[in-house]
Amino acid sequence: ELVQFLLVKDQKKIPIKRADMLKNVIREYRGAYTEIINRAGRTLQEVFGLQLVEIDPKRHSYILASKLPCAEGNHPCRVKEKEKMGLLVVILSFIFMKGNSVKDSDLAGPFIPHRRAPLHPPPPRGSRGPPGAGGVQNNPPKSPPTHRYLEITPIPLTDPPQFTYQWGARAAKETSKRDLLNFVAKVQGKRPDFWTSQYNEAMAPP
Repeated sequence: ELVQFLLVKDQKKIPIKRADMLKNVIREYRGAYTEIINRAGRTLQEVFGLQLVEIDPKRHSYILASKLPCAEGNHPCRVKEKEKMGLLVVILSFIFMKGNSVKDSDLAGPFIPHRRAPLHPPPPRGSRGPPGAGGVQNNPPKSPPTHRYLEITPIPLTDPPQFTYQWGARAAKETSKRDLLNFVAKVQGKRPDFWTSQYNEAMAPP
């Protein structure tokens, strides 16, 4: 949960405060703060190639820095894209673990704190919406980059508008449920077969 929180907060590119981690994630486990943050730091480094760096020891604020070597002349956006794709991996894993479909309300807490509007509001009346959408919005928000990784579908007769989120066509081609279950297991420190239903689905032949 802390890894997820750090990836989301890092999208704003402002230091992440220990007080926010304690308040929003660690809560009653503050006595184990050092162990929890060290474990989150190892996961960020091993899975995403990111390092959790304390930049202000007095205020206890952190940033995520890339651990990937950058050759001279490499475009700087590649590091940013890796960080955003890390968040996308977490969202895709969350959708899979929740039964392959989630609503705005499911995403609002973990990924969009205090957000009142849907991730992708419907186009104005009379507008055709995104090209090729056909009622399903595949054009993503700018962050994280979700171009066809997410399929965003309006829920009929909801006011204010609500949406469901599922894997898009690109996600199904570029990753697998087995890979993301292994990712979740690594983050949680458990065996993949701990989640029986998801394990059976992930291991089923295509």
